[in-house]
Amino acid sequence: MIATLRTTIALFILALLTPLAAVFGFPWTWITGSANRLYAAALWIAGVGLRIAGVCVQMEGRERLDPAQNYIFMCNHVSNLDPPVLIRAIPGRSSVLVKRELFRLPILGKAMRMGDMVPVNRQNREAAIDSMREAGEVMRNGLNMMVFPEGTRSSNGKLLPFKKGPFYLATDYGFPIVPVTISGSERLLPKGSLIIHSGTVCLVFHRPLWPSQFSDREELIAAVHREIGSALPASLREANTNSAT
Repeated sequence: MIATLRTTIALFILALLTPLAAVFGFPWTWITGSANRLYAAALWIAGVGLRIAGVCVQMEGRERLDPAQNYIFMCNHVSNLDPPVLIRAIPGRSSVLVKRELFRLPILGKAMRMGDMVPVNRQNREAAIDSMREAGEVMRNGLNMMVFPEGTRSSNGKLLPFKKGPFYLATDYGFPIVPVTISGSERLLPKGSLIIHSGTVCLVFHRPLWPSQFSDREELIAAVHREIGSALPASLREANTNSAT
């Protein structure tokens, strides 16, 4: 009952604050050409929603990161809570690879475009490659990139094989990858559920991995998979690390 009430209030606040942020943030972005304030407002709104829902976040290893370097943050994906939790924990401003369908939503789609988010068409290989090129240009402008390389949420918490696309971004442009392990969010908002339960989500930032340290893309994929899995319980480490298409 309490979880339902918290979730209802959180969604109401998000529905109230998001249009207000758009009313003030969109004109400012058009005038200045900078989405920094719009991005900061989005992070603040996400934080308010998480706090109302009773979601706390514990972090480990973020001191390993160089604040002057932009990274590709690759994380396992077990809950719809993962994106707002992770993007608020990433130092500096970050872009995200987002399903193309979400860009059709009126306010959210416009905000994501203005915030340099990158749409991805998972059904079209050529379009997906174009998305990686767009993501590379976004990163060259100084932004981080947040990626869930499994391509979908795990239904049982086990680490799935990774899609290859995001690793082309790393190897073609030379940006370092920071593997991130998220745990606990699957209990607070399980796949298929609409109710957010209060509790703690844990984030582990692993050491950055540079593509130049590896002989080929497959070796890089295996290393990232291994790093993310190392902070999961043994029962959730998927033995098959082969990447998906």
